[in-house]
Amino acid sequence: MSEFRPIRPSSPATPRWVEAILRWPRLDVLLRLGLASAYLIGGVNKLMDFPGAVAEQAHFGLQPAAVWAVLAIAVELIASLCLIAGRWVWLAAGALGVLTLVAMVVANDFWHLQGQARFMALNAFFEHLGLIAGLACAARIALLKRQGTG
Repeated sequence: MSEFRPIRPSSPATPRWVEAILRWPRLDVLLRLGLASAYLIGGVNKLMDFPGAVAEQAHFGLQPAAVWAVLAIAVELIASLCLIAGRWVWLAAGALGVLTLVAMVVANDFWHLQGQARFMALNAFFEHLGLIAGLACAARIALLKRQGTG
């Protein structure tokens, strides 16, 4: 594993205006908000329509569906708020990552599908994988900032 190296000021590979945006102090919270937004909105929607949340869990074969719905709501809301606030980012990102992994495998079982359904499930599967990678990046950035190397 390579050692983390901070961005060098005015490096030829990064235009100054891009560097200025990336160094903007408020960017971190906006990025974490963007990363958490789908989970936060999903948790609020499930909370507002609990019977729908239970039906969703049952549809994907997760039983007892009510327990899975409560767990999904709790993780989506609590972990999203922690991620946005920059508190316990490693735990929040890990919880959302595990939730996403479960959803990715249960809801996007492309290996059982064919044609257009397979295509769409395969795309959704890898979109979920991208979210997990983004969550891992957020946890890594938080760790490096705490260590003073980020």
